[in-house]
Formats: sequence, structure tokens, C-alpha cells
Amino acid sequence: MIETEYIERLTKVEERSKSNTHQIEDLKPVVNEIHTMSKTMVELIGEVRHTNENVSELKEKVEIMEQEPGKQWTATKRTFFTAITSSIGTAVAAGILYLISRGGF
Repeated sequence: MIETEYIERLTKVEERSKSNTHQIEDLKPVVNEIHTMSKTMVELIGEVRHTNENVSELKEKVEIMEQEPGKQWTATKRTFFTAITSSIGTAVAAGILYLISRGGF
């Protein structure tokens, strides 16, 4: 190669180098923004996990609250049944005692 070819190639390499340097400088803010967004995403993931834990706790509490009326209704039915059977038993016993005291048996 002759000297002019070296000069031409060197000139092209320098031009490409300047162009690459400009492109790199243009990309630095983008890279910084990507890093910032990445940190923000990590924080958001932590908050979402915390929110999911809270939602799970609330779900459990709601399920318990939903079961309470059913338990109360069951207890009410049991009390009512006990009262009715006790009343019937008392009436039968009173009738038998009445008949025995009157000499009916």
C-alpha cells in the first residue's frame, strides 16, 4: 500500500471513530434511564409481593367472616330444636304426671 491509501484508510477510521463516539454519547442517557427503570421495577416487585401477602390475609379473613352467619344459623336451629323438644318432653311429662295423680293409669 502506498502512503495515500494509508491516509485514506486512517481518515475513514477516524471518521467512523467520531461517529461511534457520538452514538455512544447519545446512548449514555438511555442506558442510565434503563438502570433507573430496572431499580424501579425491583422496588415495584417488592411492593407487589407485599400487596399479594396482604390480599391473602384479607381473603382468609373474608372467608372466616362469610362462614360466621352459617355457624350462627346452625346454632340458632340447634337452640330452636332443643327448645321445641324440651317443651314437648315437658308437656308429655306433665301430662303423664297429671294422669298419674288423677289415678288415670
